[in-house]
Amino acid sequence: MTVLFDMKGVGVHFGKVQALQACALRINAGERVALVGSNGSGKSTLLRTLHGLVRPTVGTLQVDGAARQAMLFQHPYMLRTSARANVALGLWLKGVAWNEANNQALRALERVGLGALAQRNAKALSGGQQQRLALARAWALQPDVLLLDEPTASLDPGAKREVEALMAEFAQAGMTLIFSSHNLGQVKRLASRVMYLEHGRLLADLPTHDFFNGPLPLEAEIFVKGEIV
Repeated sequence: MTVLFDMKGVGVHFGKVQALQACALRINAGERVALVGSNGSGKSTLLRTLHGLVRPTVGTLQVDGAARQAMLFQHPYMLRTSARANVALGLWLKGVAWNEANNQALRALERVGLGALAQRNAKALSGGQQQRLALARAWALQPDVLLLDEPTASLDPGAKREVEALMAEFAQAGMTLIFSSHNLGQVKRLASRVMYLEHGRLLADLPTHDFFNGPLPLEAEIFVKGEIV
């Protein structure tokens, strides 16, 4: 099994704020890892650290440099241009010739069901459509690992189902998924493994079935019961 991330004793400080504390984890290729916990627990910081956007203050993080990564943010930035150009620009920045980048962008939009809206201004799309556009932009880069920060937050139920379906399809095709979510139903449907964080500490790291059916640390048990109730 290929190890993509190997984190040992990682802490991240932002001034006096300790966003992560002594985190240790290992993630293998092909896993579907959900990060859960309340707001401010460290989920986003952990995702950004794995993606290389945040450097550990202490500890070590080894990353498989051969694995291509892409990250989808909770509120993806949309350029004030067409949906197609939003995807093509990322490819062009990676060195793809502009004409070919446009061709690949259209295929990516068709992959997420937005082919008919290729020329629509991205800013004019609905929230769910923008999230699918962001997924197309990431998928076009053909990543081995896709990191997603609350990918369906604030979306209506129909849009959530569409995004979840795409995530499931990407995972089935062999892509490694690491995503944060407050939706425990979504976690059950998509994840093979669940990590629970609180105040920057990783308190539980279990297969999904065990997380929802087995004994948990008290903090994680309260969180799960609170969400279910």
